[in-house]
Amino acid sequence: MYPRLLCLVRSFKSSQTLHYQHPSPPLSFQTFCSSSSSLQTTTKPEFPKTLAGLRERLALESPTLTDFTRLRENEEYSVEVGTKKNPLPKPKWMKESIPGGYKYAKIKKKLRELKLHTVCEEAKCPNLGECWSGGETGTATATIMILGDTCTRGCRFCNVKTSRTPPPPDPDEPSNVAEAIASWGLDYVVITSVDRDDLPDQGSGHFTETVQKLKILKPDILIEALVPDFRGDSSCVEMVAKSGLDVFAHNIETVEELQSAVRDHRANFKQSMEVLKMAKDYAPAGTLTKTSIMLGCGETPDQVVRTMEKVRAAGVDVMTFGQYMRPSKRHMPVSEYITPEAFEKYRALGMDMGFRYVASGPMVRSSYKAGEFYIKSMIDADRAKSSSALPVS
Repeated sequence: MYPRLLCLVRSFKSSQTLHYQHPSPPLSFQTFCSSSSSLQTTTKPEFPKTLAGLRERLALESPTLTDFTRLRENEEYSVEVGTKKNPLPKPKWMKESIPGGYKYAKIKKKLRELKLHTVCEEAKCPNLGECWSGGETGTATATIMILGDTCTRGCRFCNVKTSRTPPPPDPDEPSNVAEAIASWGLDYVVITSVDRDDLPDQGSGHFTETVQKLKILKPDILIEALVPDFRGDSSCVEMVAKSGLDVFAHNIETVEELQSAVRDHRANFKQSMEVLKMAKDYAPAGTLTKTSIMLGCGETPDQVVRTMEKVRAAGVDVMTFGQYMRPSKRHMPVSEYITPEAFEKYRALGMDMGFRYVASGPMVRSSYKAGEFYIKSMIDADRAKSSSALPVS
């Protein structure tokens, strides 16, 4: 689906930082921060697989916040956004491409014909133009949003429409989504949704039906489901986790300390973490779990690191970091623009913590085509390894 190496080239041009972890251990954060270019090889002691053990290992291996402190002292961690009366222009690394092109128009037309919605449009994603037009890879992608375009929640960062009583879900939507995706010939697709607190099953049944219908049409397609928290209902999480998806994603959105200031009051860090843990328990072996957070909401580096520790301790495999962008003046303002250098430090630290894959960059979003390529590569490698380990009859 993604003409392989070109994705990496495109990602560097977009100032996105990608890394796919191979079986060999990653460089430690201390080695990354060192000015020396030589590799340091040491034998790592064993630590218990607990949050305390993780903190002990990181304390030994890396000066967790030292490099972030240096960046702040040198004014390299972020740039100011200005004031309401005197806003400053976006930094050069936050320039957006203008949507357009034949493939962009074709996908938009198909979506409108089938009455489908995308989070790309609803959330005003800065990568929309590149993903829909195909970019340098020539492969057009979109993240489909099911259960309508109206959410029952009102997070301060989100541009999706909200209502206490949104229209009922379209019963034909699962079939239409499967038809659309099958017609595009994709290898990896992301299906997400609005929150539907108004439905008895929080929309989990609709999610499950969509995944299953798509797998019937394209059994080999890899499906990432980016789901709501279902209010922490274990039966909803179990249903979706066992639907046949390949990646169970749920975003915590921000650090633990800013949850109430950024997200709807019905969402919280503990509930989201429980959802990710339950998904890991319910889903078949080999299913990846994933979460994402936005930077530039007022968080501090130590809060980010502590949140990363807890996410990793919950067994989450994939984590992404992106810059929060204010959709409109009625939404939460941007606190600061984080530099590509600071994003790279978070990526390096995340890999050292043991995440299998980390995407971290100003233009990175929880779902974007370059990241999906690496996750697909990871899943393919896991399955090839599993197949080779089976006994020959």
